Amino acid sequence: MADKSPRVVVIGRPNVGKSTLFNRLVGRRVALIADLPGLTRDAQEASARLRGRDVTLVDTAGLEEAAPETLAGRMRAGAESAVAGADLVLLVVDARAGITPADAHFAAWLRRQGRPILLVVNKAEGRSGGAEAMDAYRLGLGAPIAVSAEHGEGIADLMGHIAEALPDGPDGAGGEGGAGGEGGDAPAALPLRLAILGRPNAGKSTLINRLLGTARQLTGPEPGLTRDAIRIPLPDAGGAIELIDTAGLRRRARIEAPVEKLAASAAIAALRRSDVVALVIDAALGLHDQDLQIARLAEQEGRAVVIVLNKWDALSAPEATRRAIADRLETSLAQLRGIATVPLSAATGSGMARLLPAVRRAHEIWSRRIGTSDINRWLEAALARNPPPLLDGRRLKLRYATQASARPPTLVLFGGRADRLPDSYRRYLVNSLREAFDLPGTPVRIDLRPTRNPYEDGKRER
Repeated sequence: MADKSPRVVVIGRPNVGKSTLFNRLVGRRVALIADLPGLTRDAQEASARLRGRDVTLVDTAGLEEAAPETLAGRMRAGAESAVAGADLVLLVVDARAGITPADAHFAAWLRRQGRPILLVVNKAEGRSGGAEAMDAYRLGLGAPIAVSAEHGEGIADLMGHIAEALPDGPDGAGGEGGAGGEGGDAPAALPLRLAILGRPNAGKSTLINRLLGTARQLTGPEPGLTRDAIRIPLPDAGGAIELIDTAGLRRRARIEAPVEKLAASAAIAALRRSDVVALVIDAALGLHDQDLQIARLAEQEGRAVVIVLNKWDALSAPEATRRAIADRLETSLAQLRGIATVPLSAATGSGMARLLPAVRRAHEIWSRRIGTSDINRWLEAALARNPPPLLDGRRLKLRYATQASARPPTLVLFGGRADRLPDSYRRYLVNSLREAFDLPGTPVRIDLRPTRNPYEDGKRER
């Protein structure tokens, strides 16, 4: 929907409450919010339904006057690019601060862009706030709309103004979709959700920009540029993909600033919402312990994982690096044995053609279902090759198995005292299952369910 519905872009100075307003209109917490200026750096998008109209809302970085090569200048350029593709712009000002020279400057710039504009005066709680909002008339952008995004005041009125200001579209206003957005057509297939994770400055945003073919995400030499988890649709011939750019993850003990804590929480939440995780590694620095920790977290959450060896073009001995990384993965990430690795350079585009096929292959393995008869033939062969251990002088008996679910592949294994099966034998079964059904690099779960022996029950009763 995001590529067809009207785009409503929220802009304004830093700390006027754009992200709070964005979350309020979307109806859920999407963008990070805190009482800190400049928290938002990349444009954040989300779908919403306002008064019967499907829209794509876009939250942007705060507008500041700064040289183009500075971080603030690059952030402003991103906001200006979002305005260029907008069907409607919401210029947000702060009622408590009053109209500042910067507000007047950006309002004048916005009038020259030729886009429909609604002037939103935020933090206008109660009667006094409504009176303060009237000062915004002097910006020459029409009647100001007073709201308090934090408390929800005036939001319903704003939604009505947005719906009226939008251009007519194929979804119409109050069409068959109705307020709940359910029409007669079959629901569209959900996109593959691909989270881009890694340590700071590994090149995650550069990789996303290369995939999109445009400078969508803020990049630069400064580590930690990305703070929020940014969702971006990626049309692809193999099917729709939703990219999720995340903040760089460091060791928990080294995360100190409140903003970094918020960003780390958003990155981990994005991991849990994803289908596949692309773990981006700076190949020139090698495989770090923190990279392995992120991969283990993805495995624990049951996500498929692909390792992206970025900056491959900067290596002087690529084959030696490849062997060293493969050996480290084999010894330190056995629970994802056979994980796919894709060497590439996001900066130059070299090797990029291999990334999405590897992601789709990982997704297919992660989603795979295996027939019950095939599973039990495998189980019989695995037990014959390496029988279960003795427990209290008696051998554990594993009787049958079935696949309970996919995403990730999860088997339920039944047998007398199966819940007492040693972890070492469970690992043997997982590795045997991987080999038998070609399940490399994806989490595999085996749940153990003990079965009751009726003869034993009879002995206990007697």
